[in-house]
Amino acid sequence: MRKVYVVSGGVSKFAKARPDKTFQAIVKEAYDYAIQDLGLSFPQFTELVDGSVASYFSDHFQRQLMSGIMAQDYLGLCPKPSHRVEGGGATGGLCLQEAWKNIASGHMDICVAYGFETMSHVNTWKGNEFIALASDASFDYPVGGFYSGYYAMMVTRHMKEFGTTVEQLAHVSVKNHLNAYYNPYAQKRNRYTIQDVRDAPMVAWPLTRLDICVMSDGAAAVIVCSEEGLARLEKASGRRIPRVVVEGIGCGTDAMRMSDRPHQSFDDFMQKNALPGERDSDETRAYYQKLWAGGFRYPGVHSFRAGRMASRQAYANAGIQDPLHELDFVELHDAYTSSEIQTYEDMGLCRYGEGGPFAASGKAFMPGIDYGLPLAEQPVCPVNPSGGLIACGHPVGATGLMQAVFALWQLQGTIGKHFKDDTLQIKNPRRGAIHSHAGTGTYVTVSILGKEQ
Repeated sequence: MRKVYVVSGGVSKFAKARPDKTFQAIVKEAYDYAIQDLGLSFPQFTELVDGSVASYFSDHFQRQLMSGIMAQDYLGLCPKPSHRVEGGGATGGLCLQEAWKNIASGHMDICVAYGFETMSHVNTWKGNEFIALASDASFDYPVGGFYSGYYAMMVTRHMKEFGTTVEQLAHVSVKNHLNAYYNPYAQKRNRYTIQDVRDAPMVAWPLTRLDICVMSDGAAAVIVCSEEGLARLEKASGRRIPRVVVEGIGCGTDAMRMSDRPHQSFDDFMQKNALPGERDSDETRAYYQKLWAGGFRYPGVHSFRAGRMASRQAYANAGIQDPLHELDFVELHDAYTSSEIQTYEDMGLCRYGEGGPFAASGKAFMPGIDYGLPLAEQPVCPVNPSGGLIACGHPVGATGLMQAVFALWQLQGTIGKHFKDDTLQIKNPRRGAIHSHAGTGTYVTVSILGKEQ
């Protein structure tokens, strides 16, 4: 299997609405930026690229079937090979991994992964209906009807099971919004307090409007290549391109209906779902034994089994034993403040049941930023330095690729160049993870990017 590099990326401005451009033109905004950052012209790159993968969640937002081929044509990539991927909120993460497969298999040497969504073209209630159709339309949808209700159910169970508090949820919102304050591509660049989050309009208790991501228009594009493709790009641009390699990928799935997800015994969990560091720790084993003895069941509605599977695969491929200390940052799918807390646990940044205290501890915050919070601990592994979905935005097909672009810039040490402000630049990052999530945890991807020494 060949080594796969991520060499360039671009992101459009994420916004509530982009009436100035069609979806094709928004994709080209991100695509052109990625090409220019390589030091190449549009015609040069068009000659070099072998094909693409397109990522968008729903044809309905732009009321156009086969939107991907229209973007392909607009980017000047016809008749080169392309295909569209779709997997709910994980669509962008799946797109990056599909481009990785094109390169790793030898099918291509240079591939573009691009994604977009223009969600402003329909009323908010209609957009929520489209998104809700990513639940079981025969079973979940008639009795739930919208995702905030599903996630409210999950977090209330998490609160009952582990004692998670609304203030801990609000720490995630304060962190991600203030991170986005320094990100010029972000949709919501605001400073909030814990009280602001709790005083915001209630959507589905305990989730307020500031606990939930927003619908967005936007696009992102990433260029991936083999060593041979990298050599071609460097020859054409006349410069050395910083080496960022995909060290590992993982993907997990789960039943669409949460009620269909079977509980696992303690022994099954330790054998099939525990991370290496958890299996090797007598303290953690005793901690989990105590949880099971107290009635804890895995995955329940408070954990994402697909997220754990994706993490285990990606960590195994990248040789990661201790994600909290071996990852320098994580860009994860925080559609809700509660899902960020749940994902801390799934990705092994903390143990199951410890996501709430972890969120308020300071370990997931950026160094050097005053959040106006009494954080007890120093940052260890910043989570969502971009602002995440909650603040940067969530144009679904672009989101996982947006994470890849920001991870690439972190590892290249070029956040200051792209943001015109280096506040969000992590010092000397070696390795980062991106996490993309669909539905109530039905598809999840985790990809590890690292700086090649």
